[in-house]
Amino acid sequence: MRAHLHRTTSRRRTRSRELITTAATAATLALVLAACGGTDDATGTDDTDAGSDEAPTAEGAFPVTLEGALGTAEITEAPERVVTLGWGADDIAVSLGVVPVGVEADDWAGDENRLRPWFVDAVEEAGAELPEAITMYPELDVEAIVALEPDLVLAPQTGIDQATYDQLAAFTDVVAYPEGPWITPIDEQIEIVAAALGKPDEAAGLVDGIDQALADAAAENPDFAGTQIAYVYGGNEQGALSVYVPGDPRIDTLLGLGFELAPSVADLEPPAGSFTVDWGLENADRLDDVELLFTWFNTAEEQEVTEAQPLFASIPAFASGAYVPMLDTQLGMAVTTGTPLSVPWALDEYVPLIADAVAQVED
Repeated sequence: MRAHLHRTTSRRRTRSRELITTAATAATLALVLAACGGTDDATGTDDTDAGSDEAPTAEGAFPVTLEGALGTAEITEAPERVVTLGWGADDIAVSLGVVPVGVEADDWAGDENRLRPWFVDAVEEAGAELPEAITMYPELDVEAIVALEPDLVLAPQTGIDQATYDQLAAFTDVVAYPEGPWITPIDEQIEIVAAALGKPDEAAGLVDGIDQALADAAAENPDFAGTQIAYVYGGNEQGALSVYVPGDPRIDTLLGLGFELAPSVADLEPPAGSFTVDWGLENADRLDDVELLFTWFNTAEEQEVTEAQPLFASIPAFASGAYVPMLDTQLGMAVTTGTPLSVPWALDEYVPLIADAVAQVED
């Protein structure tokens, strides 16, 4: 996982819906999107729209214009070959009945085909072919995208720059982030992708599905309610400590489960374009009010080094065992993306881990 990629989901639905109108009312769909690419396959196989029977395009949904930070996409008809890049758009497209022809490869949490398991499950359930995994790092494989002949690239949650956006936009429509790289909230991602695919009326249902899954899990675990938490990361280097803020799916998932942010972290304001506030381990004592501590690691070695640092070990929640470290990369990515597919997939494993740690919270 590339450390600390964030979404400001706390803005929730109101702001996203204010940005969207449909061509049915002769208006332009205006979203502040930016530099990124992705294609989405409405087919799943050659020329058959995998979602046409279950999720037809809304009448009057096209043409639609999506204005982004790095450029404008003018989509005149329902896309049939879509590529998705970054986090979230692939899951959202499949949730809307559109199976991409290509998706960004995941070398951190993907399977042998570099695809995430909840995405694979959904594609196979749809009876469609798995898409091609496109290398994104250290450099985007533009030739692989061109070979797929996409008519749309979706990338609302990426870090694509202007040069890459322009390169992709030279041969296809590109829809990317509205304000900046890696800070598009999941609600807004859903609104953007649904609009681009001509299914704007289905966006609210996907958001509601995420909320309901979390609400159901919260109801089954009343001990979560009101427990004060913080989510941190200290694995980049010795002495480092970053604190996640609301808007990142990791935090929003926990808030949806009934937890509350501890006062020490509740009102933190991250720098523009970020989803964490960097404290440094010298400020670990500021976490003394945290009842339950969350974090993640890339490797067991990274975990061992971080937890051995005296300042980290002095955090009361860690010392008491009220501590949830994330080492499973697939589970970590599922919580990080926070999509309509990944949240239900994650909860079965995540909730028991959390419940075990909650049992260690000192009265």
